[in-house]
Amino acid sequence: MDTVHGEYKIPGGKLVIADVEIEGSGAGVVLRSVVISGDFFLEPTEALVAINATLVGMSAATSVAGMAAEVKRAAGPDAHFVGFSPEAVAIAVRRALGHATSWRDHTFDVIHDAPREPHLQMALDDVLAQAVGTGQRGPTLRIWEWERNAVVIGSFQSVRNEIDAEGAAAHHITVTRRVSGGGATFIQPGNTITYSLYVPASLVEGLSFEQSYAFLDDWVLGALRELGIQATYVPLNDIASPAGKIAGAAQKRYTSGAVLHHVTMAYDIDADAMLEVLRIGREKLSDKGTKSANKRVDPLRSQTGMTREAIIESFLGHFASRYATVTGAVGDAEVERAQDLVTERFSTPEWINVVP
Repeated sequence: MDTVHGEYKIPGGKLVIADVEIEGSGAGVVLRSVVISGDFFLEPTEALVAINATLVGMSAATSVAGMAAEVKRAAGPDAHFVGFSPEAVAIAVRRALGHATSWRDHTFDVIHDAPREPHLQMALDDVLAQAVGTGQRGPTLRIWEWERNAVVIGSFQSVRNEIDAEGAAAHHITVTRRVSGGGATFIQPGNTITYSLYVPASLVEGLSFEQSYAFLDDWVLGALRELGIQATYVPLNDIASPAGKIAGAAQKRYTSGAVLHHVTMAYDIDADAMLEVLRIGREKLSDKGTKSANKRVDPLRSQTGMTREAIIESFLGHFASRYATVTGAVGDAEVERAQDLVTERFSTPEWINVVP
């Protein structure tokens, strides 16, 4: 029998460890011994014995959902999982079995990219994510630089509902559409920090969309706390501090087996310009009884007093302190493919106005 080890740290929660002995080969691999441990709390304590026992004999091919259901059943209706969950147990076991991966299983290319125009940024996100899915590129973190002002709308948003055409023209805005859902982001190059994570689906295996947002944003919460900002994840896709919203995230999962997770953060904010360009921004402020965008969105500049460049450098240093990294770059072939996609898709009226 072989012994395998897996771990899953819940964002904001506890560490779950699975030490598993397996037997068999191919589709016939089964779990012969399971020991779940960690710094979590579980009542009654006897429930852990029942959880370990119910996992023994289970097929190694059992899904996270199927495994979690058995863990919950074995623990009993009166069990209290504190700091973890049946799903967390299942993910730790799946990681031990090699079906799900952890951050430590990967080395990340880290790219601080050159300034690029908005449509090319959208295309590059798609190209790099697809390259991870096909194995042509390893997991990657890319820090963007913007070449001009832009509004990026989510893949399901209406242009006319989101954008004030006169305001966009007055502020020299390029309107572009990304492949992920979510809301519109107002971009001014010196006032914005944007990054993308391109990772294999195995990293978020068994996680719901909401869980994966928290999981993939956990590193940047740590980076912000190093800067003295008590940042928290706010479901579904925001990062905030007691002073206000800092960032919004969006995500797309590809059938090729890749996940694109990108985040735009407010370093500074020209609230007047934003409200002249974004129609929905006005509605959101009105809905929350807030007259000033600065009171709803509090930029990193005001909370840290640091330059944008220093914050980015701190982010990259924090990421490298947590995970294995190498300095990477966007390849020429990737840029060429992205430029083709700009012409074929991302700059076309048909794509930008797919929801008029």
